[in-house]
Amino acid sequence: MTSKPNEEILSAPTHEVATREAPETLARPARASARPSEDALSVAARPSNNGRAARAADGAAPDGRPDAEERLDPLSETDRFFDLVIAELAALRTRAEGEAISRAVDLIIESERAGGRVHVTGVGKSEYVARYAASLLSSTGTPAYFLHATECVHGSAGQLCKSDVAIAISKSGTTPELMAAVALLRQMNIRIIGVSGNAASPLADASDVLLYAGVDNEGGLLNLAPRISILAQNYVLCGLSVALEIRKGLTREQYAGWHPGGVLGRLARGD
Repeated sequence: MTSKPNEEILSAPTHEVATREAPETLARPARASARPSEDALSVAARPSNNGRAARAADGAAPDGRPDAEERLDPLSETDRFFDLVIAELAALRTRAEGEAISRAVDLIIESERAGGRVHVTGVGKSEYVARYAASLLSSTGTPAYFLHATECVHGSAGQLCKSDVAIAISKSGTTPELMAAVALLRQMNIRIIGVSGNAASPLADASDVLLYAGVDNEGGLLNLAPRISILAQNYVLCGLSVALEIRKGLTREQYAGWHPGGVLGRLARGD
C-alpha cells in the first residue's frame, strides 16, 4: 500500500505503555535491539483522546473522529497493524521463557501421574483463549477442561480434584473475577500456571509458573481492544502444547484415533 496517514497524524502523541519487569524466577532476556522493521515500530504513533478533544474544540467533529481531510485509510492502517503484529510477536520471542514452559510441562506431567487433570480459565477475551487452549491440549494428548472463572466461586470449583492443575489467563494479571477464582483454587491446593503480560501482577505472584505473554501495543486506532495480546496468549499456549506433545511422544496413530472425522483425521490416517 502506498497511501499513508499524513504527517499530522503520525506526529500526534503516542499511547504510553508501562514497561513490565519479569520476576527473578522468570527473568526475561533483554528485548532484541533490532525489530523486524522500523516502519512496523511507527505503528504505535496514534492520535490520543486528548488530541481528538483539542480538534473538537477547534471545530472538529464533536464525536472525536478525525475531520474528513484527516481520515485514516483503512487499508493502510490494516497494513500497519499486520506489521505491528509481526514486530510484537518477534519481541515476545526474545522474552518468552523456554524454561518456564518446561516447568509448566513438569507440573502437568506430575499432576497426571497422580491422577490429576488440567483446567483452563480466563475472563473476557481471555475466556475464549482458555476454551481454545483446553480444546487444543485435549486433541494433542493432554486432556483438559474449560473452567468458568466467575462460576468457579459459585460451585464450579467442584470440578477440580486433588492433584489437578489450573491454567489461569489474564493480560493484566489483575482481573478481579479471575483472581477470586485463583484465590479459591489456591485454598484447594491446586497448582497454578499463570499466563499474563504483567510479570509483576497478583496472578504472577499466585502462580507456581508464569508463562509471560506481554505486548506493548494492541494495534488499531484506539490501541485498547485486545488484539495482539490475544495472539500472544495463544502463542505461548501453543508452545506449551508442542512441548507436551513432544514430551509425551504423541504418535500419528493416536492423533488419528482422536480425529476419526474431518480432513485432519484423513491426513493423520494417510487416506
